[in-house]
Amino acid sequence: MRPESTAPARGEPTTALQIVRRNFTDVAVASVRTFGRTVELAVEALRGGFGDIVARRFPWREMLHQAWYLITVTALPAILMAVPFGVVVSVQVGNLIHQLGADSLIGAAGGLGVIQQGAPIATGLLLGGAGASAIASDLGARTVREEIDALRVMGINPVQRLVIPRVAAMVLVAPLLNVLIIFVGIVAGYFVAIGAQNVTPGSYWATFGAFTVLTDVWISLAKAVLFGFLVVIVACQRGLEARGGPRGVADGVNAAVVLSVASIIVVNLLITQVVTMFFPMRVA
Repeated sequence: MRPESTAPARGEPTTALQIVRRNFTDVAVASVRTFGRTVELAVEALRGGFGDIVARRFPWREMLHQAWYLITVTALPAILMAVPFGVVVSVQVGNLIHQLGADSLIGAAGGLGVIQQGAPIATGLLLGGAGASAIASDLGARTVREEIDALRVMGINPVQRLVIPRVAAMVLVAPLLNVLIIFVGIVAGYFVAIGAQNVTPGSYWATFGAFTVLTDVWISLAKAVLFGFLVVIVACQRGLEARGGPRGVADGVNAAVVLSVASIIVVNLLITQVVTMFFPMRVA
């Protein structure tokens, strides 16, 4: 009786290095393909949204319903996050400035920290945590229940019916949430400065107005809108591609939150570098 051959089949890796290389290549290729599908979904959503507005068939009711839901799940956490953030910025920066003998600059440092970095990042993280998980779980559940396939069978585009209203709602809610965080964070920092750091109200608001210009606010709002768009596109893409029942939905939600947060951090770094180059800090 001929003994069975133990040699590896043709095309299979024979060493640990080849196995690692194949797995790394598969992950890299899959990541590039996923990124391509995400970009394609974003382009389709933008094109379809503008087309629906021009054709006067945009689903305003669904958009407002989704926007209200996002507000209900993010407004209170935004306030709870903005208060300690404004306090931490005021305390940390205030201690450093106090050692330099420039206590009057606490208002400028706290205001710039909240407006330029704190508010848009907090907005993105809140939308990425609460908003992305809700959208990904909703679309993922519809996908595993084959509702998305049923829409396609009936000739209804899932992107036009489900994705576009959620994109519009997220883009609408993001700047509103950003303004709320700016207001609460600055007010919290103000009370800490005048109550615990012996800064006069006049000097606080004078330096705040001298160093914070309207351009900073517009950049903060633009960053919030961009972060919201990234979050909703990633969440929709992961939800529409959920597979494998409830486990697949859970994996899609987890991936949506992680990818949203990671993309926000990376994009914020790039935007900060570009803004610093073209809009350096200046006194109003």
